[in-house]
Amino acid sequence: MPQSLTLAEAKGFLRVGDASEDAAISLLIDAAETRVAAATAVALSPASPAPLRLAVLVLVAHAYAHRDTGEPSLALVEPWLTPYRKARL
Repeated sequence: MPQSLTLAEAKGFLRVGDASEDAAISLLIDAAETRVAAATAVALSPASPAPLRLAVLVLVAHAYAHRDTGEPSLALVEPWLTPYRKARL
């Protein structure tokens, strides 16, 4: 179950009006949230910072539009993730 976005928010961003893609979009939200959370070590919620929520939306949109090209790169959202990454030495 998505933690930071609702299905309605993602569908609005994608401009999808019907319910025929709900299962696929929900799956994409889950996958994108998992990637963003893993990359930042931040537990996502509806109160998460806007850049992290936007990163999830962008990954969902890219995966939705390019279903046959594989997993979207985090490089698409790296500028939004960088401030939330923990520095490693």
